[in-house]
Amino acid sequence: MIFGGVMAILEGIAAIARDDLFVATRHYVFQFSLSGWGWVHLILGIVIVLAGCAVLTGALWARYFGVVVAGLGAIANFLWLPYYPLWAMTLVAVNIFIVWALCTGQHREAHMGSAA
Repeated sequence: MIFGGVMAILEGIAAIARDDLFVATRHYVFQFSLSGWGWVHLILGIVIVLAGCAVLTGALWARYFGVVVAGLGAIANFLWLPYYPLWAMTLVAVNIFIVWALCTGQHREAHMGSAA
């Protein structure tokens, strides 16, 4: 989660700085300014990093919060596809993997707890 959050932070900083590596689209349904998307990704990235740090403490609430925040990250990057498709698809995959890992880890712990 921390890695995915750092990637989202870098994406947000690049968008806020209005770097030339982004594609300019005109007729897209979810039209925000490039700096608006940058702030969305920057804030979401910071929250994902904080959630990742909370997951490392082993708190159950942190897993649930991590699933929600990583799901929001996947949605935000899906909506970001027209601006930078390769980066967006990479982060969608990373966020989906995070959701899977958090849900699978919880299932294993619940199963192991009932066997003891």
